[in-house]
Amino acid sequence: MNPDVPLSAEPSIAESPCIKICELDRQGVCQGCFRTRGEIGSWFHATNAERAKINAYAEKRKTLGQK
Repeated sequence: MNPDVPLSAEPSIAESPCIKICELDRQGVCQGCFRTRGEIGSWFHATNAERAKINAYAEKRKTLGQK
């Protein structure tokens, strides 16, 4: 255990879910990662909690087959 890292520290969600298939549909959802245009644009400045939500929403869109 590292005494400098709090026990409640959550792991960083640094890597973007982008898979380099960057094509938005008519609703503005990427056909590769299933994020919206706004989610893609806000990724760089998003907190870990916000990134987790973005990933959850994208996964739901993918599961529902919304491209």
